[in-house]
Parts: sequence; C-alpha cells; structure tokens
Amino acid sequence: MNHPEFAYLNLCRHVLENGFEKSDRTGTGTKSTFGYQMRFDLNKGFPLLTTKRVPFRLIASELLWFIKGDTNIRYLLQHNNNIWNEWAFKNWVESDEYEGPDMSEFGLRSQQDEEFNKLFQEEMVKFKERIVTDEEFAKKYGELGPVYGKQWRAWQTTQGETIDQLKDVIEQIKVNPDSRRLIVSSWDPEFVPTMSLPPCHTFFQFYVSDGKLSCQLYQRSGDIFLGIPFNIASYALLTHLIAHECGLEVGEFVHTLGDAHIYLNHLDQIKTQLSRDPKSLPTLKLNPEVESIFDFEMKDLEIKGYDPHPTIKAPVAV
Repeated sequence: MNHPEFAYLNLCRHVLENGFEKSDRTGTGTKSTFGYQMRFDLNKGFPLLTTKRVPFRLIASELLWFIKGDTNIRYLLQHNNNIWNEWAFKNWVESDEYEGPDMSEFGLRSQQDEEFNKLFQEEMVKFKERIVTDEEFAKKYGELGPVYGKQWRAWQTTQGETIDQLKDVIEQIKVNPDSRRLIVSSWDPEFVPTMSLPPCHTFFQFYVSDGKLSCQLYQRSGDIFLGIPFNIASYALLTHLIAHECGLEVGEFVHTLGDAHIYLNHLDQIKTQLSRDPKSLPTLKLNPEVESIFDFEMKDLEIKGYDPHPTIKAPVAV
C-alpha cells in the first residue's frame, strides 16, 4: 500500500464506494464525489500509471501544445495526437457549413449503434485529413477557442493587452521563490462561453522549499478513468520542466479535485484496473542541453523503465 500509485487507486475506490449518481452535460451519468486530494512525491518515480498503459507521447505533445500557447488541433494531429478531436469535430458538425450525415450526439450514439459508429469514424477521418491539409479549414474548425494555451501564454486584459502567465511565473520562481503568488489561472469567466471545453484544470500554484519545486493543481472537474491519469502525468512533467529551467530539484505534485467522477460506462474498466497490482514507476529523462521550457520538443523527453499492464479501452464522453 506504500506504492505511489495507490494515491490514484484509492481515489477510484473512494468514488466507487461513496460516490453519488449524478446527471451530467454529456448525458452519460456519473458516480461523483466533491473534494479530494492526492499527493505524489516526484522523487519516487514519474507518476505514469502502471495498472494500465497511459500514453506518455500524447501527454507530452499536449503539454508542449499548451506551452506554445496553441489552441488549434492541427499541431496535435501533426503529432498523431487525437485527444482533442471530438470537441473540434463537434464545432464542425454543428456548423451551417456541414452537409454530411446527422452527427448529433455522436458521443453516445457511437457507443450504442455499431452502424452509426462506422459512419462517425468515416466522418472523423475526413475531418482530420481536412484539418491537416486545408489551412483555412483548420483555422476555422480546428480552433477550440481560448483554452489552456491561450490562457497560459496570452491572458486577455480589460485594456486589450495580454499577459504571459507561464513566462512570468517562471521568472518569479527564479527571482522570488518564496512568493505566495506563483499562480497560473486558466479560468477566465469572460471567455468560458466561447471555449469548446471550459478548463477542467482551472489553476495551478508553485512552491519552492529546500531547493525543490512543488506544484499544486486545482481541478474543478475530473474524469477519473480517462482524464485524471493524463492530468497527473502532465503536471508532473510541467513541474520537471520548470524545475529544470530554474535550476531546482522536483518536490511534490499535489492534485486537488472538485467534482471527481467516474462515468457510468467506465465502471467495469475501473474495476479491472483495481484488480491489478502496480508495477515500478518509470523515470523521466530530459535533454540537459535544452535550457528553456519553451525550447523543448518531443525528442528531448524520454520515459525510461515503463512496463505497465495492458491498455484498458473506454469511450470518451463529449
């Protein structure tokens, strides 16, 4: 029970045993609890779950996308990352320009109707190809609105100026590490209505002590089976990258959750995962020649010693 992964597995058990059934935006339904915290000592291994395979490549390319300030899925598709496709696809099929077959409620219908799922996959392939090959189409329908990258790198002020929160917080860590204001926020009420998915991980704060950098994330809403394993690894990676630039060691990643939920169509998958014993956590290797977080590319990030249990597939609720 001392394995670091039990911080996550205990969350799964807690929600299974104590969660309340609630309706949700997607129509899927959840078991949900409110208010939960996990802690991961980043010196005990990189917290990439081992009770199922979690694709580090997707986590890393998404984080680099955020760091670049990008909000268009074209970059992700160019890196074979499909994790934001459904939200952009929804914008396309609900637009006046879309003339294909009815794709309303495609998330639920694709799970329930094999014939529709085949049609959905065909339309998605066409959509992705057009995003990659047609720059004008990508600008219009690959755009997700002012999501994480925009808020991190170009927060809009009432005076029409922008604030590079990420760059500023890194500078503050270097010059004023004892500050209690080392915060980056993604939640801007003015722009929430224009975002394809309002930020689930709403803000994060850094803390420096004993030469180590720690990070706490507040997440308003967490999909425990699919989303939270990504969030844990993503913010652990972000902490490593910033610590690297600032000449610090890593400390803890603290994950604080608001609405922590398991979708009702993920219950069997969670139970399968809980039946497995955790394996040794992998380690993260960063290219020491890259100094700035803004210069890292995928080739500069490597996970070593990752030998997880097999993948457990589950549908995404959109």
